[in-house]
Amino acid sequence: MSMDKELIQRTIEPVVGDLGCFIVEITVSKDNDVTLTVEKSAGEVTLDDCVAINDAFLEAFDKDSEDYSLTVSSAGLDQPFKVHAQYVKAIGTQVTALLKGGRKLTGVLTGVDENGINLRYMAKELPEGKKKKVTVEREERIGFEAVNSVSPLVEFKK
Repeated sequence: MSMDKELIQRTIEPVVGDLGCFIVEITVSKDNDVTLTVEKSAGEVTLDDCVAINDAFLEAFDKDSEDYSLTVSSAGLDQPFKVHAQYVKAIGTQVTALLKGGRKLTGVLTGVDENGINLRYMAKELPEGKKKKVTVEREERIGFEAVNSVSPLVEFKK
């Protein structure tokens, strides 16, 4: 019998919240392989956080009667956001937004609500009457209906 995602969420969410984390995703395969992905509201998820969540899960769900495997992990560094709390955490940071129609914008996430995001980015534009493009700063409101994905921008400095 497959484990119930909603039951897992209700049972584990208080422990996750007490650690300053939130649940990003719960997946349960047909073989009862449970993957619990979490992120921290401030800072990074630690190994101790994952161990505490794992222990709480094992305490709440009897492994002998359920016959499941469990993986607790943090959300990937470069993975698209899946829940609202990830967008909120990313306000003020660089993100890449892939929009429907193929447009790609990289800039600072300046706001988010249930309908969409605000993004500040640099764009090259040709001013009227000029022959050369200039770089200008733009801030755009983008509804979620126009967004394929938003991911944190990962840059490695030398």
